[in-house]
Amino acid sequence: MCSLPSRPDPLISLVWTDHVTSRRGYFVVDRLVRGVASGGLRMRRGCTSEEVTALARGMTVKEALRYDPKARSVPLGGAQGGIDCDPRDPAAYGVLVRFLRAVRPYVERCWTTGEDLGLSQETVDRAGNEAGLVSSVQAVYPLLDDAGGGHKRLADACAVEVDGIGLAELVGGCGVAEAVLTALDHGRTPYAGTRVAVQGFGTMGGATARFLARAGLTVVAVCDDRGALVNPSGLDVEALLAARDGFGTVDRSALREGDREMPGGDAWLSVDADVLVPAALSHVIDGTNQHRVTARWIVEAANMPVLPAAESLMAGRGIAVLPDVVANSATHAWWWWTLSGDLAAEPEAVFARVRTSVRESIGRVLARAEADGTSARAAAHALAGENLAEITERFGAYD
Repeated sequence: MCSLPSRPDPLISLVWTDHVTSRRGYFVVDRLVRGVASGGLRMRRGCTSEEVTALARGMTVKEALRYDPKARSVPLGGAQGGIDCDPRDPAAYGVLVRFLRAVRPYVERCWTTGEDLGLSQETVDRAGNEAGLVSSVQAVYPLLDDAGGGHKRLADACAVEVDGIGLAELVGGCGVAEAVLTALDHGRTPYAGTRVAVQGFGTMGGATARFLARAGLTVVAVCDDRGALVNPSGLDVEALLAARDGFGTVDRSALREGDREMPGGDAWLSVDADVLVPAALSHVIDGTNQHRVTARWIVEAANMPVLPAAESLMAGRGIAVLPDVVANSATHAWWWWTLSGDLAAEPEAVFARVRTSVRESIGRVLARAEADGTSARAAAHALAGENLAEITERFGAYD
């Protein structure tokens, strides 16, 4: 079985200290393809260098998995940025601007980035402009046939809204929802009556809940930073979306009769659901709490929410995990389809392309897992390794 070649250390790893607040920021490049790497920028209290390094590695896998030799968009290497700061802190925006100013040479030449946990794309773009950047993805412009057109296509696409939510926000949730539906189809499980719990109700979690509810599944729980909202008969997802703030926290006055609150922490893990969708923090399911999970599937909308030890223990209980590198890859792929001109900013066409792409990717991963007698995560890494060999032959070394 082929897998990604091991790399003991990332290609680039930087630690930045803000001279105003002493907050730390981290920038890691795992690998480069044609001199460029891609990966988000997150902001959360407690963010670490180890976390950012692992996320950069995950982006290498995600990029390799999306390789399509027939597409105009080309895979990049993997990278990630992270800032140890609460995004609600009044000082957070200034920290973000100074971090982007410090890493500006990398964003200009080798790191294409965008929103991740704790940051919206609008905030990244605004702070990037203050830091002197043309765009958070400008490093890829030299690889495009029409950089000016690509920039306009992306700006136009990000301005599109569907039922009050931006297209850029919905794409990721559409992909995660399709991953859930593909898993259900694989197990011959009907959508009607399937119960879902979503942890995190921001960009990814909120959009995922919308698409799953519209597909006929019952969203029985959503969890924000104040705790879980639960209704065994199903929550009114659209009402909750309308009542959330910019950080995904729901105004409790929007709750209906039958909705109830559960305390914070990991209470959401034990909700009576068939599918769990962790869509917020990393490392939320570990060896100490995995025993609370009773769902059949965990679909990773967040990056690295399930630790390896927990995944192994849950596999012994018949619980399968669809890994982040395929389940939450739609937004990432959509950016490059749009930039390269592979896809116009027409919502139905975008959603159709996302659904087809995700189903194909998940299908390959599940088929490989069955053939190898291994987990979906191991199968995804095996497929990424095989793609990497072809990418290296076609474009040269990864570093």
